[in-house]
Amino acid sequence: MGGFFFCIEKEKNYGIIKEKDLISMKALLCKLLSGVITLISLIAFAVNQPTIPNPTKKVDMSKFTLTFEDEFENELDRSVWSGHYTYGDKSSIRKGSYWNNYMAYTENGNLIIPLRYLPDGMGGTGAGWYTAGLDTDSDAPNGFSQKFGYFECRCILPKGADIWSAFWMMNENVYTVDGSGRDGTEVDIMESFSYGKRISNVIQSNLHWDGYDEAHQTGKAKKAYVIGNNPYEEFNTYGLEWNENEYIFYVNGKEYCRSNAGGVCQNPLYLILSVEMWGENAVPLDRDADSAPADYIVDYVRAYQYNDLLNK
Repeated sequence: MGGFFFCIEKEKNYGIIKEKDLISMKALLCKLLSGVITLISLIAFAVNQPTIPNPTKKVDMSKFTLTFEDEFENELDRSVWSGHYTYGDKSSIRKGSYWNNYMAYTENGNLIIPLRYLPDGMGGTGAGWYTAGLDTDSDAPNGFSQKFGYFECRCILPKGADIWSAFWMMNENVYTVDGSGRDGTEVDIMESFSYGKRISNVIQSNLHWDGYDEAHQTGKAKKAYVIGNNPYEEFNTYGLEWNENEYIFYVNGKEYCRSNAGGVCQNPLYLILSVEMWGENAVPLDRDADSAPADYIVDYVRAYQYNDLLNK
């Protein structure tokens, strides 16, 4: 860029450019050109990014009709909710804990998925931390799945080290390896595993496809702060709007992220509520028998369909 200058100010008495002005102008020009290059780079970057979410945009419920609802006012309906990869009264290892669907129960109009240390074990397994994963898969006689729509859960998150709670969806085609999530995707509407970290009140959304082995692919969505209250003490809502082109994620009815990574799933997905712990073979990373118990408290789970897709 040397050799190209222009002058802003001349020496009053002699009409010539001061040397210090030339140096200053060269520095200014370099900054201007650098700014232009940066601007061009930002424009190119933006063109190749997903749609930027609007944090002030609220979900428009007028375009939906309710298709599924569980307010948990009565005893847990096990004809709707079955154990996620657990069957009958048997327990199964899930990372650093055990899953047994009979750990879950309803109380005071809420679903409770507790995390408890059981010294005598449960469901044929020994001492350890026990909790549950529940889903609306077809294993349950009145299970529920749906393609597209809006899905929402209102809940209080369990607090404590190593705890991983979630509200999510999937189907069995997620295990199909074909380079795309269009046939089956795991959609994590809300995951919480940051309690006790530097910033605790953070939830994450995510997408997974092509199974869970070497071919596994994922497209992380933006992390979101739960603004305005404590998600481990107060209720918040976590929602997903899913159409043929993208997934749009909401916290308390406000959009915070959207994605179409992997290609948007075009098949029905079922609902899942779960608690698990970091670790392996039912041994948690940072929790012993004397650690405090925790509860995942769910007020409701609802699903809606686009009005124009009803009865299609």
